[in-house]
Amino acid sequence: MSGVRDGSYDETTANTPHTSEARLTPLTPLLQTEASVRRIRRQDAGFTVVELMIVMAIIGILLLVAIPNYVAATKHAKEAVLKEDLFTIRGAIDSYTMDKQKAPQTLDDLTQEGYLRKVPVDPMTGSSTSWVTDSSDALHSMDQTDPGIDDVHSGSNESGSDGQPYSTW
Repeated sequence: MSGVRDGSYDETTANTPHTSEARLTPLTPLLQTEASVRRIRRQDAGFTVVELMIVMAIIGILLLVAIPNYVAATKHAKEAVLKEDLFTIRGAIDSYTMDKQKAPQTLDDLTQEGYLRKVPVDPMTGSSTSWVTDSSDALHSMDQTDPGIDDVHSGSNESGSDGQPYSTW
């Protein structure tokens, strides 16, 4: 039975079924190594609950920081679009009034006469029909014959980042 303990193969011991050393074959050290690797892989295959909880906590903290920034950036972008749309519509009202010698009666007059391609969508309400128009009987130029729309505001009741309602912008 010499050589069995050091992992070498001996035919005399391989044929003796009564000893535990007789069960060793030339592949036994390799099989033992594979079994220990499988055991290690099984133990290291997943994450622990603590590791998963730490990752979830980090994701939660990142979301707590990111979501308010996203909401603020979205609101700021909508306000910028509103300012630009108001500037465009007011410019079209002034141009229409100067060219036609009368103020438009509706915002659709601006599109029908080609001063606007279409009435823009109010970014605060999401509708192109929610614009609030101000009409007055005052004439803005010496040549103006008919009063009509002289200003436009958003139809939203919300307040802007400056604290003023969008309907007063």
